[in-house]
Amino acid sequence: MGPRRRGRVLAFQALYAWAMTDSRFRDKALPELLEFSWLDGGRDAKLEGSADFARLIVQGTVEKAAEVDSMIKAHLKNWDISRINMVDLALLRMSVYVLMFQKDIPPTVVIDEAVDISREFGTDDSYRFINGVLDGVRKTIQDGKPWE
Repeated sequence: MGPRRRGRVLAFQALYAWAMTDSRFRDKALPELLEFSWLDGGRDAKLEGSADFARLIVQGTVEKAAEVDSMIKAHLKNWDISRINMVDLALLRMSVYVLMFQKDIPPTVVIDEAVDISREFGTDDSYRFINGVLDGVRKTIQDGKPWE
């Protein structure tokens, strides 16, 4: 696994943990999550070349959470964001943030990576759901359409 992929997985895991934290304590939990002290053995090998990239994604996603969630909500058909399982939501938040604000990363890379990660960590149908939402987001951004 390359450093960027490892960084995406770390970012996804940190965002999942952040989302699972009681909302009253999220601000206090974020610095600890960004230190990746929660990683099991082999921490140094997992962080090599990946930590800064993961921190960039996590911090940006958390800072832009309202905008990111608004974009996700706009692309849910007959579904409410509160019903999305937390694994899928963490992946969607991370990926939508990157699609919206990190224009140097090609959208196809963002979507492919999210689908691959969802196959590893999500349910059997997660990858289809993730792919559909992210493709809609990509088209909205590409076409310059408003999403709110």
